[in-house]
Amino acid sequence: MSTLTLLASGEDKFTPPGLELFDSPPIIPGVVWFTKPVLLALLSTLIVVAFCWSAFAKPKLVPRGAQNIGEMGYMFVRDQVARPFLGKDADRWMGPLLSIFLLVWVWNLMGVLPLLQFPVASHIAFPIVLALGVYFLKLYLGIKHQGLIGYFKNMMFPPGLPKPIYLLLAPIELLSTMIIAPFTHAVRLFANMFAGHLILAFFSLVGFWFLFEKLTPLGAPIGVIGVVMTIAMTGFEMFIQFLQAFLFAMLAAMYIGNSLHPSH
Repeated sequence: MSTLTLLASGEDKFTPPGLELFDSPPIIPGVVWFTKPVLLALLSTLIVVAFCWSAFAKPKLVPRGAQNIGEMGYMFVRDQVARPFLGKDADRWMGPLLSIFLLVWVWNLMGVLPLLQFPVASHIAFPIVLALGVYFLKLYLGIKHQGLIGYFKNMMFPPGLPKPIYLLLAPIELLSTMIIAPFTHAVRLFANMFAGHLILAFFSLVGFWFLFEKLTPLGAPIGVIGVVMTIAMTGFEMFIQFLQAFLFAMLAAMYIGNSLHPSH
């Protein structure tokens, strides 16, 4: 639901936006699951697939256009996300990590695109599904490379510590790795996009309301402040959207690296 939809409700007083921003009715009557977030998630997937296809399907020796942009994105993810945590295995995992980074970034950018104006990750289900995918991949790789007993032993009993410490450390490590890590992986992305969408909706509603709906000598300065803050917060939100995509991919690389190289 956009700010303009809220203004069309016909209320005679200013009402700050709330959870109704995230209440998306079905696009097709009777198809309950097909809502705006689902549509934008599908659109984001198509955008990422089309971009990667145009950039990497037929690479040229001298990159141009989409390939040039794609290679810059590839090198950024490789140097800043993959290599610090995966080392010699970085190139092997560049496909999933680049895909995760681009998908989450496009999800987030949906919140500032005109007419769309909804970050997909502000619905908790989408970050949860992506975080669970990384979580199960981490478990699979850890058990495959270390064995079932070895994986939990390396997780709960890192070498080189006094034995009494393990009484406290082992349950903390188990809880952190099995529950807290995947939970925070999803919630960090969700909470930032949820809060950012509310803030942008609030300032844009303030600007529109006091400049166009209830224009008064006292209200006009508030409306101007609302417009200025909307512009400023949109720029800041775009930075946060990129940062959250980077952090989500970085944590995915860290979890994969820990499963492949427990000694690190």
